[in-house]
Amino acid sequence: MTSLPFSKIRSFVLILALLILSGGIGYRLGERRISIGLSEDRRPVIKTEAPLGTAVDFGLFWDVWGKVSRYYIEPKAIDIQKLVYGAISGMVAAVGDPYTSFFPPQENKQFKEDLGGAFEGIGAQLGLKDGRVIIVSPLKGTPAEAAGLLPNDLILKVNDEETAGWTVEQAVKVIRGPKGTTVKLTILTPLSVAGPRDVSIVRATITVPSVTWWVKTPGEIQEISGASESASIIMKSGRIAYINLTRFGDNTNLDWTKSVDAILGAEKKSGKLAGLVLDLRNNPGGYLDGAVYIASEFMRGGTVVSQVNSDGTRQDYPTDRKGNLTSIPIVVLVNKGSASAAEIVAGALRDTKRAKLVGETTFGKGTVQTPFDLDGGSSVHITTGKWLLPGGDSISEKGLTPDLVVPMEMSAMASADAQLAKAIELLLE
Repeated sequence: MTSLPFSKIRSFVLILALLILSGGIGYRLGERRISIGLSEDRRPVIKTEAPLGTAVDFGLFWDVWGKVSRYYIEPKAIDIQKLVYGAISGMVAAVGDPYTSFFPPQENKQFKEDLGGAFEGIGAQLGLKDGRVIIVSPLKGTPAEAAGLLPNDLILKVNDEETAGWTVEQAVKVIRGPKGTTVKLTILTPLSVAGPRDVSIVRATITVPSVTWWVKTPGEIQEISGASESASIIMKSGRIAYINLTRFGDNTNLDWTKSVDAILGAEKKSGKLAGLVLDLRNNPGGYLDGAVYIASEFMRGGTVVSQVNSDGTRQDYPTDRKGNLTSIPIVVLVNKGSASAAEIVAGALRDTKRAKLVGETTFGKGTVQTPFDLDGGSSVHITTGKWLLPGGDSISEKGLTPDLVVPMEMSAMASADAQLAKAIELLLE
């Protein structure tokens, strides 16, 4: 879920002369190795052969297509468009990369709604790990969070249907649905002795602001009042700023700028801040340019991230502006649900010595997906590169290990946020 590293240009040529038009069509059919024929049931079929230089025979594909069309017991029940989408999905899945995916029109629409910040469902970012559908992170304030779903939870079943072999797109399609309706998930939490459990969740309209913030004294921070460290923390003086960033979506940069302006206004009014906590926990990522924009707020120049592309080229992404928070001490909170663009920001601030990381090892998604919009509203997202942090490390699979590992207990109360307490303690030292 990143911004496009490559531009796509479409050119349209209008040819008025009928002779030229017919000749041009014939040329393009030959150039693209397209043939027009009839299926076994006499329906017209347009066949495109493999690209030049690719030793693949598509005869088997069309042989199976023809036999299914002719011999299936209920031919009228066959949805030709679904066959096409299914074939494409299977081809893309055969690449073996969980992030290279085909999105039919409805799934593509849902994907774009996610980044826009409003959709109907349970409010959880899904992913694949070792071939199983998992919760990457529940979004804050959503039915998924209220139901107790956690990062890395396995979704074994949806409405009693096994999810083994499912793609993320299949899972999203079934779990999403109109608000007010219920979906049942069978969940297994890794390392839990309790075993699988069924969770029924009522879908809702999920509208999640990408940025929330506050400025408080230690005694005013209710989230840490139940933590063991709170007694010593609330006795200290100083004011702490806090920014929670839930995703890198369409409106994130604007929301971020408004929040920073408000924090700077609070500092101007009441005095210098002791530090800032940037909370990237359960942030599943989003646009790459959003990650560069956010990191630039804190960095004094330099490279935020480098991208090594599939063609062997390397592109460095430097800071893109003069930030307003380049001097304030920072602690970044991360956990198992921090992924993609969130890991880029956390890693860049760590490598450039601008921040310490507190929490748990991050998800480990360090590859770049380029989305290509296709005819009919579908799209294909292809892994076209990988990210390298300023220090040269790759995020893929291993993730980021915090400077201070602070586990969040599964049964922790909302007022006993040990990770936030540790971050504040560091800033007030």
